[in-house]
Parts: sequence; structure tokens; C-alpha cells
Amino acid sequence: MDIKDIQNLIRFVSKAEVAEVSIKQEDIEIKIKTLHSVPAQTASQQFYVPQAQPQFNAPLPQAPAAVTSDSTTPVADENSNLITIKSPMIGTFYRSSGPGKDSFVGVGDTIAPGKVLCIVEAMKLFNEIEAEVSGKIVKILVDDASPVEYDQPLFLVDPA
Repeated sequence: MDIKDIQNLIRFVSKAEVAEVSIKQEDIEIKIKTLHSVPAQTASQQFYVPQAQPQFNAPLPQAPAAVTSDSTTPVADENSNLITIKSPMIGTFYRSSGPGKDSFVGVGDTIAPGKVLCIVEAMKLFNEIEAEVSGKIVKILVDDASPVEYDQPLFLVDPA
């Protein structure tokens, strides 16, 4: 079983809403647990814990409401023709293959399908994330060595 098979398995398990999967092949054993295995009571408790959150959100629209809406509208218009490359898994995002080494891509770089964009480390496996589109990197949305979630935007690409 190679890394691509493992990545595909992780994607399948996360989309299938399965609680747990275990696979044994020769000398490799893989166990994947998802959030779907969390009991309903625990999950509901996690959502109700931050009760102070609405209090923080209420004061924000009073003063900076016009500034916030004005600043986000042009960005949305500018990004409407951009392609978002998202993380295929949960893990740690790395822009280069190691400390002190050059980044795989930077803002302004031209990419093509198959070009390695970054690495996402998941369970001590370093997964190379490759471009599926061609274009130009407009923005890198994640800092190096930051945790990323499944389907989290990583890059904005201008396909032109």
C-alpha cells in the first residue's frame, strides 16, 4: 500500500461518515478514526462550551460594520475567478521539504498539474500535495508548520 492509497482511504473514510476503519496488509496496519465516532452527548457538549462567543460577536457589528463589509466585498469580487486549492487531509502544512530548504512554490510562481505545492504531515507520513490545475499562485493562505483541517483552503490560483 503506497501513500496515494492511504490518502484515498482517508478521503473515502471522511466522506463515508464511518466511525472507524482498520486494515491489515502484510506488515502494515492502518487504523483511521473519525469524528463520527464521538458520542452525540460529547459532541453537543463541545458545541455548547463556548457560551461567551455570542457576546464577543455582538459588539463587533456596531462600530466596524461598514469597514468590515466594505473590505470583504472587493476581496470576494477579486477572488471570484480564482481557484482554491484545499487540503485533502488533516495534518501539518509545510511549504518546503525540510528546514532551511527552498519552498516548493511561492506567490507568483506558475504551476502545472503534478507540480508539488506543499507537504501535509499526517500521522508521521509526509504527503506531497500536487497541483491538479495550471495557473499562477496568487496567495498562500496558510503559514508554514501550521495545522490544517480537511478541506481547508491552502492556495489561491489564477487559472489565466
